Amino acid sequence: MPVPIESINRPHESVIDQGKVDDLMKSISEIGLQEPVDLIEFEGKFYGFNGCHRYTAHKRLGRKTIEANIRHVDRATFRLHLM
Repeated sequence: MPVPIESINRPHESVIDQGKVDDLMKSISEIGLQEPVDLIEFEGKFYGFNGCHRYTAHKRLGRKTIEANIRHVDRATFRLHLM
């Protein structure tokens, strides 16, 4: 499911490997995203806890959306992700 990039919250700061992002940008430009990012949805908002390189590549390419697998979670599960 395509999700607007600007609607994704990233509560944890990630260490980004710029070489990996550059490679992904080239690949995404040529053949598209091959593996959607995984997001969780809690109280109507999307949160990303992985896929930081794919997310960053899409942002740097100026893409407005990114393909995502979405899992709806309850409060207890959401809190576990924030730890």
